[in-house]
Order: sequence, then C-alpha cells, then structure tokens
Amino acid sequence: MQQEAVITRREGVLVTGASGFVGKALVNSLLRQRIPVRMVVRRAANPGFDEWVRDIHGETVWDGAFDGIDTVVHVAARVHIMRGSSEGSEVEFHRVNVAGTLNLACQAVASGVKRFIFLSSIKVNGDFTQPGVPFRATDTPCPSDAYARTKQQAEFELLRLAERTGLEVVIIRPPLIYGPGVKANFRNMLKWVAAGIPLPLGAIHNRRSLVALENLLDLIDVCRTHPAAPGQIFLVSDGEDFSTTELLQILANSMSRPARLIPVSERWLIGLARACGYEDMAVRLCSSLQVDLEHTHDTLGWTPPMQARKSLSRVARAYLEARQ
Repeated sequence: MQQEAVITRREGVLVTGASGFVGKALVNSLLRQRIPVRMVVRRAANPGFDEWVRDIHGETVWDGAFDGIDTVVHVAARVHIMRGSSEGSEVEFHRVNVAGTLNLACQAVASGVKRFIFLSSIKVNGDFTQPGVPFRATDTPCPSDAYARTKQQAEFELLRLAERTGLEVVIIRPPLIYGPGVKANFRNMLKWVAAGIPLPLGAIHNRRSLVALENLLDLIDVCRTHPAAPGQIFLVSDGEDFSTTELLQILANSMSRPARLIPVSERWLIGLARACGYEDMAVRLCSSLQVDLEHTHDTLGWTPPMQARKSLSRVARAYLEARQ
C-alpha cells in the first residue's frame, strides 16, 4: 500500500528504524490498519512511500518530518559495540541513544506531536534475575553496558521532557524479541537445531522471558491510544517462561528434528566454555531473565494475544522454509 506524499491530517505515526526487524513489522501492521505512516530509515528503500532518510543524533534536523504526525514510535537505536576503546563506544552510544532521542522528542513536541513511544530494553533493569524473582517496572535500574546505560539515560530525559512540556511519553522495555527473520543469538539456536548439532544444553534449569514480535506489536498498538499509557514504563513478554533446554526442545519439535541435547551440569558447562573462550555465551544460556507483566496488565488490561509455543513453532517453521 502506497502512502500519499503529504499527510494532511494529524493522525499519522512516524516510525524510526523502519527498515529494521521491529520497525519494518510495525510499519506493515500500521499500514494494514490504514494508518498513515512516515518511515525514518538510514538509506532509501521504498520508492513511493512516505520515507525520510536520516541519521539520528543530537544535531539531526527534523523540519517537516512531523507534519500530520500524532505519534512517534522511536525504535531506532545504536545496539552494537564499536571496535576500539570503551570510552569511544560510550560516546557514540550516547550520541545516538541519548542525544539523538532527546533531539527527536524535543522537535516532535515543538511540532505538535502528542505521544512519543520509546522502545527501550529490559537490560535497563539488568542482565539476569534469580529464578522466580522477575524484573518489575518499579525496580531500581541496574544497566551493565553502554547500550543499557544510554537507554536508561534516554528514558530519564524523556520523562523530564514530558514533565516540562506535556508530551505523552510511553516507555516499553522488551526482553529478547523473536519472530520470522530473527537474527543474532536466536537465529544461531535455530541453526544449531536445524543442523542436528549435539548440544551440551540438556540440563539447564533457568527461566527466560521472551517476547514474540506479534505480541510486542500488539502492546505498541495499545500504547499508541490508551489513555493510561502516558508517563508509564511497561515490561513485556509472552507471559510464559522457558528454560534453555525447553526452548531448544520446542524448536526441535517444531522442525520435526531430534533434540540432540546432552545433559551437562551448568557448572561443568560454564567451566568448559571458559576454557574455550566462550564463557559469556555459556553464562547467558544458563542464566535466568524473567519479567513481571502485572503492571502492564493492571494499567492497560493487556495480555499477550499470541501463545508462546505457537509463536516459537511459527518462527522455527519459517526458518526452515527460508532455507529451502
């Protein structure tokens, strides 16, 4: 569906990071609802659509970008660690994730934008939880790296801006997001299972919260219009947690593959991984990270519309189909 070059009524949604995994799916969801969308991307890719090419930082000029826009959904962020010094990395993360976000929001509110939805990260809460002690929206933040620290700083600056200007700021902190076309570590798990590689992950008793892309998009849609959403921080997940062992078994069953999982104790697994230089990966595979949805449900009346096992099966089948 093509968009008109100019949105004449203030009902549109501006989506940053519109060519990414979440942003592209969000744009498609809005278009299916016949909501006018303006896409912000780093390089042009959709001729005929209302697309703005911008690098996002503290000096970006957004003149005209908010014409007809009621809501901004800010998905774009710097995620990957730069090579080089940690100091240089922190500066670049701040330039994009903090200065870029605040600059975008300030120009948005000056142009009459009503609501600003910020896609943050559960890493603002921390990297791990104790089993049965999930993160809550009210927890004291405990970010451990430049990405998480700058996400927290951006949240703080946005809420301060909201107090000064009346901009309706909504913050969402997702854990790992998965869906068809997912990349990074989740894609690696799909690759391992599809290839039938024996994995020493048959005795992991952690608990992990994940969120299906469809569930995240549904929450964003609710936050776009719900009167109780402004000024709130919402955690999101599928509402059902799995151990790494269970997750791999679900993916294998969905692919009609045997789950070749060798039961190795977590202690031995981490020790072996340390000797091979993969300790960080092993710790993440063995650790827990759970989120509590109580605040999200109580404030918005929201529950995940898609069941976790169904979403995981869909992703696994989509991975196999893409390989054919």
